[in-house]
Amino acid sequence: MIALLAAAGMATILALIGTPFFIRWLRSRDVGQEIREDGPQTHHVKHGTPTMGGIVILVAALVGYLFSHLPVFSAGRAITVNGILVLFAAVGMGVLGFLDDYLKYRNQRSLGLNKTGKIVGQAMIALVFAILVQRYTGGSTQISFVRPVGPSLPVWIFGLWVLVLFLATSNAVNLTDGLDGLAAGSSNLVFGAFVIIAFWQFRHPDFYGLSQTLDLAVVAAAFAGACAGFLWWNTNPARIFMGDTGALGLGGAIAALAFLTNTQLLLLVIGGLFVLETLSVIAQVFAFRVFGRRVLRMAPIHHHFELAGWPETTVIVRFWIIAGFCVTFGVGLFYADWLSSGAAL
Repeated sequence: MIALLAAAGMATILALIGTPFFIRWLRSRDVGQEIREDGPQTHHVKHGTPTMGGIVILVAALVGYLFSHLPVFSAGRAITVNGILVLFAAVGMGVLGFLDDYLKYRNQRSLGLNKTGKIVGQAMIALVFAILVQRYTGGSTQISFVRPVGPSLPVWIFGLWVLVLFLATSNAVNLTDGLDGLAAGSSNLVFGAFVIIAFWQFRHPDFYGLSQTLDLAVVAAAFAGACAGFLWWNTNPARIFMGDTGALGLGGAIAALAFLTNTQLLLLVIGGLFVLETLSVIAQVFAFRVFGRRVLRMAPIHHHFELAGWPETTVIVRFWIIAGFCVTFGVGLFYADWLSSGAAL
């Protein structure tokens, strides 16, 4: 428990204190956000707001994680493969997002990497993650909800499943990152859920058949703290945006945690807001291409409510509430499985 507090506390403090210094550094180099030309008119005032704030989140989470492993907090507990795998997924996706942000800055356009380049990069990171999981953890190749279900998948099919979840999660967080603080606040809640899940699995290793889950709880706590500290400066009106550096990095960390805690399908519930945002884009594209009309004023769905007249802060807070409901329900399902199994008796 002390390690969890150390990781979250250090990451929060570092992000809270470090972000304004990073903002000044970005402003001195005129690194600002390019805004979608077809976006809501109210967003045009955000043009030039410093971006790439995901660098702060990733650095704060990494330092918080390492800080928690100092002897005074870790009681001899070593850094684990699981913790390194989550950091690999986050940093790998974050580097890809940084390339996208940098191209936007260099070209002075709201478009960075093309779709093919981004998907290929995400696919490479996901497949390397799948290989490392199999080689160094011997993790299950079964699809899982709260625990593994069904037969083990052939390695190549499992690799495709890892690819799908990584692509879906990282892009879903990226789609959600369209309003001040929406992605950071929602991700904070999701990481909080993984702190609870991983710590519970650590307390009951025989039931879940997992090891090193305490370190997963620690790394999740570090990311939750980093998101909270960053959110102080990212909330409306945002003084900095996380950019694709942060959105893809957070999505990679969330996907990795889902795989290593055997809660892959449960992520659809815990990350319900991300699912809603993604489905709104899919529905919009499908309706336009098939029926020649749009079902929303604008996608993702948070922009639809903006154009419907909701103030941006209202949309953000209400979507945070939705995210909170999804996280609570997901953790409830996780605990209900524990109760229904009779393990609590």
